[in-house]
Amino acid sequence: MEHDLVVFVPGFLGTRLRRDGLDVWARCSERLIDSVASALTEVTLPPGLGDAPPDGPFRLDADGLLQVPDSVPGLLSCMGYPGIRAALGDPPDAQFVPFGYDWRLSHRLVARRLKERVARELERWRVEVDAYYPDRPDDPRVILVCHATGGLIGRHYLECENGRETARTLVTLGTPQHGLVQAARLLSGAAVPGVAGPGADVAARMNEALQDWALTLPSVAEMLPVYHAVRVEGRSRERQITDSRSRVPGLPVDAVRAAGAFQEEFRTACDEHRGSGPLPYAVHCLGSVDFPTPQALVLSSDRSQIMDSLLGTGDGTVPYESALADWTGTDPMMWTGFRNADLASSPALRETMLAVRAGRSPGGTLAGGEGIVLRFPRNPVAAGRPFVVELLGQDLLRRDLRSYVWRSGRPDKQPVVFRQYEPDRYRAELEVAPGRWVVEVSVDRPKSRDRRDLTVVAV
Repeated sequence: MEHDLVVFVPGFLGTRLRRDGLDVWARCSERLIDSVASALTEVTLPPGLGDAPPDGPFRLDADGLLQVPDSVPGLLSCMGYPGIRAALGDPPDAQFVPFGYDWRLSHRLVARRLKERVARELERWRVEVDAYYPDRPDDPRVILVCHATGGLIGRHYLECENGRETARTLVTLGTPQHGLVQAARLLSGAAVPGVAGPGADVAARMNEALQDWALTLPSVAEMLPVYHAVRVEGRSRERQITDSRSRVPGLPVDAVRAAGAFQEEFRTACDEHRGSGPLPYAVHCLGSVDFPTPQALVLSSDRSQIMDSLLGTGDGTVPYESALADWTGTDPMMWTGFRNADLASSPALRETMLAVRAGRSPGGTLAGGEGIVLRFPRNPVAAGRPFVVELLGQDLLRRDLRSYVWRSGRPDKQPVVFRQYEPDRYRAELEVAPGRWVVEVSVDRPKSRDRRDLTVVAV
């Protein structure tokens, strides 16, 4: 309700990681783009860390929310959170708690830290709340808003760390409730699809660097899919990654076990609590089925290599199968027209939060940017040669089509010219320098927008 403490938990990549005032991840990701072999050394954790906190040279300071677009090639993207407080309904500074954390660490460990932070902040807010809401109907509780993998932390805090005693509402934005096939590709050394020509060596080097790094991160193992997310060429049946008949080549058994244990701990806690009645807090989950999304890994017929990812419906990162929060015992899903990376800045979130804070139930379907979709041939792409961007949508040229590309973190935007080549299909050819770029398109009547980040690597 309006007087409740609003706590925001960002997703993977959503917090800046610093050492001695320098943004370490930003520096490392730029080196990765430049194909430096040791690019990710500074953000690597010691092997076998588990749920323990890192110390010494492995420890980084999580000092604030990400403000510009960023991504891990082949895994996921985050567009940053520059307008998050407005999207959450403009709570006063004292009522808003952005929870930054080291996203490399175990979700269990971060959930415990979230518990400690919420306890301190709620105690403080209960002392201060009279100055803002003197006529409130009850003592303030917590509205927990979690973006992407932050939802795994939020739900673990609620069900496994006694957070249900303080929460009134949980709102998740594109949370992979059942994991991501992209995590399996990353940990198997196949995050970036192989390419022919000058970019082939770059893709191989990037995959090796990403795999070595990700294998030390407990959070990535805990993202592994626990739904049926593996298919073998020539077979129609999809299986789980734990199925010995469809074992993913290169995927460590220890990582699979860690994912299973993390999910099982949460499910067991939910089952134990279910005996005492329905959830004591409301749950609202924003998602999308408007964008092509990796749904399953496709293995070669002899199961010796990852051939491709099977696409399904989803938010561009989380497929429909993984988005469903079945653990609630209800249907909390609210479908929007926004990509995963954009959900935290979408009008859909603001609509939801205005309703939640007013004590109303938000609608089951929220207005979004349906009818306009950007497609890249591959991401990342190699610098030094043009590549094609596709745009799908109805009658776009009559709807005041606007399109731009810009370097992440820089204000200058360059126009992009899309030309129609088939009904409802448009193409643009781009060539940009190595770096992280954003392509955005928007139209009117009705208003719609789509944007995607693109990583261009040096060859």
